[in-house]
Amino acid sequence: MSDGYEDDYAYGAEYRVGDADASDRSDDETSRDGRRGAERVFAALPPTQGRGFATSWWGLAWLKALEDTALDGQQLKQGRRLAREGRVGAVSVRPGRITAVVRDRDGTAYRSDVLLQQLGAGAWDRFLDMAVDRAGHIAALLDREMPPHLVEDAAGAGVDLLPGIGDLEPECTCEAWDHCPHSGALCYQMARLLDEDPFVLLLMRGRDERRLLDELQVRSAARAVRAGGDVAREGADDVEREVRGVPADEAFAAAGILPPLPTPPPAPDEPGQGPSLDTETAPAPGIDPAALEVLAADSAVRAHRMLLDALAPGHEGQPLPVELTPRQDAVRLAADTRPETRIGARLATGSGRPAADLDAAVRAWRYGGAAALAVLDEEWTPGPEDLARARARLGEAWEAGERPALRSGGRARWTVAGADLQLRFDRSGRWWPYRKERGRWVPAGPADDNPAGALAGACGGAADAAV
Repeated sequence: MSDGYEDDYAYGAEYRVGDADASDRSDDETSRDGRRGAERVFAALPPTQGRGFATSWWGLAWLKALEDTALDGQQLKQGRRLAREGRVGAVSVRPGRITAVVRDRDGTAYRSDVLLQQLGAGAWDRFLDMAVDRAGHIAALLDREMPPHLVEDAAGAGVDLLPGIGDLEPECTCEAWDHCPHSGALCYQMARLLDEDPFVLLLMRGRDERRLLDELQVRSAARAVRAGGDVAREGADDVEREVRGVPADEAFAAAGILPPLPTPPPAPDEPGQGPSLDTETAPAPGIDPAALEVLAADSAVRAHRMLLDALAPGHEGQPLPVELTPRQDAVRLAADTRPETRIGARLATGSGRPAADLDAAVRAWRYGGAAALAVLDEEWTPGPEDLARARARLGEAWEAGERPALRSGGRARWTVAGADLQLRFDRSGRWWPYRKERGRWVPAGPADDNPAGALAGACGGAADAAV
């Protein structure tokens, strides 16, 4: 199915209405200067119960196009169930196509796409001229509304904004020939997104929100200038000012009369999901899409962590974080993103470690960051004062007769006799538990000021680190 669609209606193919001339062509996915077209990625929506997938009339029109096109109602029913259960991943929307990974109830993942013809350049010109003629249309778009009269006036100009029967063309790695449960689930999830923002549909048709509004402003200004008169010229100046910003002196003078900033929204519970780069387009030479996905996921994790830190009480009094070395940062990246085996091997190389050593380093990082990593990597011999302090803590940690037999290797490490357990003493006076697994010492828990507490934590540490 995908081959037939791509041959006839390529993702940047010509869109014709009636006897449109040859200039009525859509924008290519990649522009002449080599930049990719616009794309928006929406995080996976949570499961939903007891509500329809669309409440707006344009969202319902989207679903009608889907349900009128699909030949197998049973598969659509399964798709509704998958969407309700939250099995549709992050949705990528770009001109001519929406994409998401959809998981069956058994966990099997499929990449599903739904294609929609883009409007050609001539069609967009007619739409923009029509919208500029009616100020109410621009106001509706700014309010994220798509009233029926806007769609009707667009149709009168030869431009079909909403999809009709047969316009939603599915592609799925399950290789079904009709709308399968996965493409159906993606369409139902898309209806929820359309409810919130009709610009998502306009992006599928070939124009992102910023570009569309900028073009409307430019055309409004040009029309005002052509109309002549001082009032018209003043209106054009206002439009130009809105596009270019506010002069600094005016912004400074208005500082005392501006309303207070709104309360910031609450921080999300989890980092956002990055886009899937597994597309039908071959990557440029030297570009590894899987590695870029790892970096995108890492950016989301770090941004989420920085936001939580910034909102925490007393954040302004905390010292600036110490910059990591490339060797440390490779471990952090592996710990935060849990990459696939091939990318993990590249991170191991970047950290200067064999793959098995990277696993131990990742476990250390999750227990205590750079400090725990230093305990894993460094071997140091305490001086007399540090050694005396460590021995005193060992002597105080257990009641008489309860202290396990400990053998000292002379390098701030004490091994429990007859057990595969070890305590490591760091330079700040904390104790770290280790456990021997497959002949290697690996971190088994977080640090503790009390050696007895650290050793007790080692019992559950290995199981925790494996999760």
